[in-house]
Amino acid sequence: MTAAQADLHIDRPATADGAALWRIARDSEALDLNSSYSYLLWCRDFAGTSAVARDERGEPVGFVTGYVRPERPHTLLVWQVAVDGAYRGRGLAASLLDALAARVHREHGVTSVETTITPGNTASERLFASFAERHGAALEREVLFPAGLFPDGPHDPEVLYRIGPLSL
Repeated sequence: MTAAQADLHIDRPATADGAALWRIARDSEALDLNSSYSYLLWCRDFAGTSAVARDERGEPVGFVTGYVRPERPHTLLVWQVAVDGAYRGRGLAASLLDALAARVHREHGVTSVETTITPGNTASERLFASFAERHGAALEREVLFPAGLFPDGPHDPEVLYRIGPLSL
């Protein structure tokens, strides 16, 4: 963690954090917002494969949600990454991702990370490219879900980023 993050603590989310994670995702104006219920469930059922950054009062200011893929038990799929606007620009998303990858490596034997990013989301593209570089891992990209698969109107394609094997 950098000096700018010294007052922050990264740990597992608790169910009570679900509302704050939903607000951070909503306020990001970049993420597909899921129902508030889904964030509560995520914090309950996937806390072990997710991470939250807390300020000095213990309030969530950023998060990474993920899960271990059932068909690929050594792969962490990162679902969402978001940081409260007041805490952006400090490298917090990278610290969250690094901390989560280290934890799931220790606890689950995870050696690779996957995520999807829509074209043009340069912040996420940079985040995951720098993550691969920091961990000495190859980065492969391919379209996972073409735009035409989405039933709810115009949607950009989702590009799968495969990163691994990781040096943790």
